[in-house]
Amino acid sequence: MATDSVPYGTPDAPRIAVRGEAHLEVDPEIARISITVTSRGKDRRTALDDLTRRNATALDLLKSYGDTVEHLETGSFSVTPELKEHGRGERVHAHHGRVHITAELTDFTALGELTTRLADQELTTVDGPWWALRRDSPAYREARQQAVREAVQRAKEYAEALGTSLASLVELADIGAEDPEPRFVGKASRARSMAYDTEAAAAPLDLEPQRQHVHAQVNARFTMAPPQL
Repeated sequence: MATDSVPYGTPDAPRIAVRGEAHLEVDPEIARISITVTSRGKDRRTALDDLTRRNATALDLLKSYGDTVEHLETGSFSVTPELKEHGRGERVHAHHGRVHITAELTDFTALGELTTRLADQELTTVDGPWWALRRDSPAYREARQQAVREAVQRAKEYAEALGTSLASLVELADIGAEDPEPRFVGKASRARSMAYDTEAAAAPLDLEPQRQHVHAQVNARFTMAPPQL
């Protein structure tokens, strides 16, 4: 019974199977930061008012950078009562407020200044940056093309070692080795501010972009002219 699960080829059209790989190291295209604004008050209204004010301050600061901030979104929001540890009943000791904001930047020259200014706000925590490539980055295409070229070159070298040449391409399979989407890695800094100093602004952080690694891999099968063994 014939099967195509392992295409060995024939003496008249022998097949050769190779794998092509490419590894690129490129500069990141975007940086993501996470901002957490918090508040604490003896009553719910105080905690909510302080949280609203600090959230508005953070958003206004982010929006003041214009197109530098390419994407801005608010995540989870919460106001949580804190019960007294001792005593009977549900007696509330304080209320805690929290808002999470995520921002993506494309201009890294302003990144250090922005993260520093955000961290200099009241009860504000800044995490990141996480460096990444865009989903449609040309780096992914270049890696895939390099992997194909490497597969062809490797097949040619095997054929030349047999004193023959490639005839045709039978199959080219992308085995999905490249990153399907950006990975946010390399947390570069964590800045926290518990009080705001109105007299002196903090010096901007010096943040170095982290190089991104892109990997592509393909399997290829070719036929070649019968070698003279």
